Amino acid sequence: MSPELKRRIWSGLVMAAVVLAATWVGGLPFRVLSAAIALLVYFEWSTITKLTERNYGANLVGWVGIILLSANIGFGDPDMSMPLLSGLVITVALMVLISGGTWWLPGGVLYSGLSGISLAAIRDVGAGGLAAILFVFAVVWSTDILAYFVGRALKGPKLAPRISPGKTWSGAIGGTVSAIIAGSLVSFWAFGRLSVWVVFLAFVLSAASQIGDLFESFIKRRFGVKDSSQLIPGHGGVMDRVDGLVFACFAVFLLALVYGPLRGHVGITVADFIFGL
Repeated sequence: MSPELKRRIWSGLVMAAVVLAATWVGGLPFRVLSAAIALLVYFEWSTITKLTERNYGANLVGWVGIILLSANIGFGDPDMSMPLLSGLVITVALMVLISGGTWWLPGGVLYSGLSGISLAAIRDVGAGGLAAILFVFAVVWSTDILAYFVGRALKGPKLAPRISPGKTWSGAIGGTVSAIIAGSLVSFWAFGRLSVWVVFLAFVLSAASQIGDLFESFIKRRFGVKDSSQLIPGHGGVMDRVDGLVFACFAVFLLALVYGPLRGHVGITVADFIFGL
């Protein structure tokens, strides 16, 4: 076994142990994990897009804002996270508009901030939050794994050859089918029932996951980098590992956020939205 493969295996085991332990416990450990992901994603985004070189002052404001937002995700009031993120995105967008610069800056603030907020909101507290985050994990991970193996086995037309030449339509369809099965199994395991809504939501989140994967591939190709960073030995960066996951989290979190007021439900959780509790 090569040293590189050993590093990859050990770092993967440590990463999986930390994530799964924080997921199982929930509460403060998972909120801190979500906050750390937001910080690391912003670090990688700003490095890839060279924000310090292109917008030093505005990027400094972005860093201060992301640090404060992450502190709130980990230790503060969850209801304040979205207002804080909205204010931060508007502030850096106005700075770019007035003084010039790159729109990758407010994009990075939004992407990283929403990553931490949505992860923490989905896990929430109690058995419902655990079932919700496991549902998202099952959908995303089964999409990734089966898309890879089905795509390699069946090949066929490319999904987005200019962005990610290795991805195929057969892989995308295979990943989506496996996501629906995996999400259905989690729903049945957690609540002993299955609904058309859960099947539909698994389909939507699988599609969102694949869009997130393509989006990060586009960014890396746009800026000519292979990995988002080398923070995880043998695996590249944090963005490389969570690209599909955060887009799926964005989708279910924002849908739940809109669904509650539309249906007149106050304080609806993501678990309520996913499983119809």
